[in-house]
Amino acid sequence: MTSTMTPKRRKRIHEPARIPERGGRKLGYWLYFLPGALLVSVIIFYPIVRNLRLSFFHWRGGRAEEEFAGLDNWAALFQDQEYLQSFQNIILVIFAMVIIPTLLGLVIAALLFDVIGRRFGGKLSSFLRATYYLPQILPIAVAGVLFGWLLKPNSDGVVNQFLTFITGSEVTVNWLGGSYPTAMGAVMVLMIWIQIGYPVVIFMAALQRVDPELYEAAELDGANWYERFRAITLAQIKPEVFVVSLTTTIAAMKVFAPVFILTQGGPNKSTYVPSFYAYNEFVNGTDKGYAAAIASSITILVAIVAIIFIRVQNRSERKDA
Repeated sequence: MTSTMTPKRRKRIHEPARIPERGGRKLGYWLYFLPGALLVSVIIFYPIVRNLRLSFFHWRGGRAEEEFAGLDNWAALFQDQEYLQSFQNIILVIFAMVIIPTLLGLVIAALLFDVIGRRFGGKLSSFLRATYYLPQILPIAVAGVLFGWLLKPNSDGVVNQFLTFITGSEVTVNWLGGSYPTAMGAVMVLMIWIQIGYPVVIFMAALQRVDPELYEAAELDGANWYERFRAITLAQIKPEVFVVSLTTTIAAMKVFAPVFILTQGGPNKSTYVPSFYAYNEFVNGTDKGYAAAIASSITILVAIVAIIFIRVQNRSERKDA
């Protein structure tokens, strides 16, 4: 009796459908990319190009016809004292939003991580980190209204009442509308208070990847806190310092809300910043093309600053490699 062996059926392995390739790249990747690219083009690129084009025209708004102006609007910028004053104020804004918060953020983050976190536990340092970040969560309108209430003129403001209690004589300083130093100082204090939590959180997150044994070894070698901060903390989180400096500088150059809420550019337009000046010219001015030139100059300057920061960071990384 002969038996016939039936061959076993081989299981078919279903291969995934191949995505057609075009130009050496898979078409599927571009399909995922297109919706985002379309949104960016409509929301960002088109307004930038439209605004740049408008800066070469005189336009009164509405149904009025555009009149080609060439470089007249751009030439007028360098003769406009209010425009030049607004860029001088940007230097103070950068000081309040970039330099002070970054330096204080480095010190606070290092203290929370190296001192409080090691001696009192991570929960306390995390709680304090969240406390510093709380102003970032508040809407800028709420923070501005709060500061406006604190800095009310005459004897109604909390700050004036406190100074009256301390000095024993009535203090009626008009902090927001009396003079340029007090008004600009109030805006700077608001921006420092809001901005301080951002670098603290970024630097604390960066320090999580630093080996705690480095701090312990340095402490055993007799290094004090400042020496550990300079030799370990700064060296380990240098990329994050670049990121924080770049993002806060760009935010400072575009700042609008604190000035709009607190001072409205006063007193006598002395606290103008470029973004608020462009807004005011577009809403209240007669030449929308000039307002477009102001806004376009801000965009160009932001792009130049971003390129400089990126090149400096790349050069620093190549040196450390």
